Amino acid sequence: MNQHILLRNNVQVTGKGEKTIIFAPGFGCDLNVWNLTAPYFEEDFQVVLFDYVGSGQSDYQAYSAEKYQDLHGYAQDVLDVCHALELKEAVFVGHSVGGIIGMLAAIQEPNLFEHLIMIGPSPYYLNELPDYYGGFEREDIEGLIQMMNMNYIGWANYLAQVIMKNPERPELAQQLEDNFCSTDPEVAHHFAVATFFSDHRDDVRKVGVPSLILQCSDDSIAPVEVGRYMHRHLQNSKLEIMDATGHCPHMSHPEETVQRISTYLNSVYKRPVTNG
Repeated sequence: MNQHILLRNNVQVTGKGEKTIIFAPGFGCDLNVWNLTAPYFEEDFQVVLFDYVGSGQSDYQAYSAEKYQDLHGYAQDVLDVCHALELKEAVFVGHSVGGIIGMLAAIQEPNLFEHLIMIGPSPYYLNELPDYYGGFEREDIEGLIQMMNMNYIGWANYLAQVIMKNPERPELAQQLEDNFCSTDPEVAHHFAVATFFSDHRDDVRKVGVPSLILQCSDDSIAPVEVGRYMHRHLQNSKLEIMDATGHCPHMSHPEETVQRISTYLNSVYKRPVTNG
């Protein structure tokens, strides 16, 4: 069973530390998005990378539209991976929806996680003004989903540039676009609906695990207001506004991302955890 899960989610384990740090990608991405950040932690941690079922080198045969119709199916996979590797008190680093998936997993089994680090998380993408600003109107998201269904390659190209937001470095958007295009369009459609239409604002209040929220200073997907909302409602959380712009600082600004994660971990573990 354990081996089945490790193959199903293309789990890769490196590093030589006693503590474990898990890196979870965002929507439409595989574990390669961590290539510029995860290696810095291998000296002091056991580093765990994985793909969501339906992305990257995961087992596509294991995909079920019913299981993955909402984010709880993905959170269950994270728990499965933790159990398969016999992890306890791990540090979980999740990008975008990966942070929310980790949050849901930590609500279910808090003993598995010692710290949550969420990069650009959003519990709800839709505006409910005046009480909540998520950054999108419903018709914006519906238009994106419609575009995705009609012209997946065009959608991938458009969204990659909006998300990355570093136009002077087109290779970054291209890398993200390649990630999107390596995901099965039907799987991506279901994951997009589960990501952009789910409302996990009530879940934010249920998290007991200490958390760091890394919020980019200019992010089209998760605006600063969303980071502040998360921090306000997430007990025992710390919010840091990064100098980085865009929605993928682990790809566009890896040095700052590593430095901020390291500084946080140094402060909670009271010892240097990486020379990043």
